[in-house]
Amino acid sequence: MNTHEIKNKGKQNLNKNKKLFQNLKKFPSSYSDKLFSGLHAEVFDQTDCLRCANCCKTTSPIFREKDIERIAAYLKMSPGNFSEKYLKTDEDYDKVLKQSPCPFLEEDNRCRIYEVRPAACSAYPHTNRKNILGISELTLKNSLICPAVQDILERANKEIQSKRWN
Repeated sequence: MNTHEIKNKGKQNLNKNKKLFQNLKKFPSSYSDKLFSGLHAEVFDQTDCLRCANCCKTTSPIFREKDIERIAAYLKMSPGNFSEKYLKTDEDYDKVLKQSPCPFLEEDNRCRIYEVRPAACSAYPHTNRKNILGISELTLKNSLICPAVQDILERANKEIQSKRWN
């Protein structure tokens, strides 16, 4: 699936997925966290992110100071030079990449700095985090970028429907 197809599929299911999160609010957050954590593990056991890398092609993670220092050291640069070369400050005052796709994305979709990548990259797409309901907007946004998130949401919808909780 290409970037355009991924985004379109996410948009087609946006209302259904918003309703999913509304329905999940009726239950203890521990249920939602357990459901998403299990689905995350299940989906990512079957997902090869290197076949897609749409996240790396279309978005930027937030770079925290620790990330900047770690990556700059790995690249044998000063944090200041790293920031000047690769980062900008966005409208939320977060440090993000100046360009898309990620300058560290190789042609084979591998990450040149994988061992020291930003924490936001290693946690992406955040579907196994605690308090999944608290980041429902982020999850919906990520469904426009990541086919695995779309799969997780589809499976969550099926699970909820099978329980007749609507």
